[in-house]
Amino acid sequence: MSQAGRVVVYGGRGALGSKCVSALKANNFWVGSIDLNENPEADLNIVLEKDSDLVQQEGTVLDKIKSALEGSKLDAVICVAGGWAGGNAAKDLIKNSDLMWRQSIWSSLISASIAAQHLKTGGVVTLTGAKAALEGTPGMIGYGMAKSAVHHLTKSLAGADSGLPENSLVVAILPITLDTPMNRKWMPKADFTTWTPLEFIAELFVEWIRGKNRPESGSLLQLVTKNSNTDVIPVHKY
Repeated sequence: MSQAGRVVVYGGRGALGSKCVSALKANNFWVGSIDLNENPEADLNIVLEKDSDLVQQEGTVLDKIKSALEGSKLDAVICVAGGWAGGNAAKDLIKNSDLMWRQSIWSSLISASIAAQHLKTGGVVTLTGAKAALEGTPGMIGYGMAKSAVHHLTKSLAGADSGLPENSLVVAILPITLDTPMNRKWMPKADFTTWTPLEFIAELFVEWIRGKNRPESGSLLQLVTKNSNTDVIPVHKY
């Protein structure tokens, strides 16, 4: 069977990232993973130094991807790196804001840089925002700031003269709560029927990469799950 295409997953060792790598491999894609740890299922692993700065990380990633692709183009860059931290103005504001910036913004920016150099015409870029960041987040200020910046980056990359290839699809998913093992561990009494399954998101990405049911570029897509059914709801005013 011939290869379906090539995709890079930023955050490929996390819960959602691992699910995306598995789904893409099952659909015969070549997959590169970028993370702090290796994903044994991926065809290429780029392991980042935790303490390296943004410019160093970008340089490492672009060098290794260029070498691995040997002139081939990517069908998609999937950024599902990120994390969560609380904190208001009186508690952990600077420390947690710095962490959130590194986890959500750095990964999104480097994903954009990868796409500008290696994405094929009509390729896909997905970033990960958050529904909570559509409004103020007083109990998790750094998190909300970082995610709202991802929303802005999504809109910017989808615009004319953004530096991305022609007809690129750039979207951000805005989950509420993902059904991950870690979330179940920390919130064992929650209503899991309102949590979005990782498989649903991975399948959505595969669908878009294949050109099916693509949303409008620049869309911020809320993932709203009720009774274990997930709806993808675009944000119409932002």
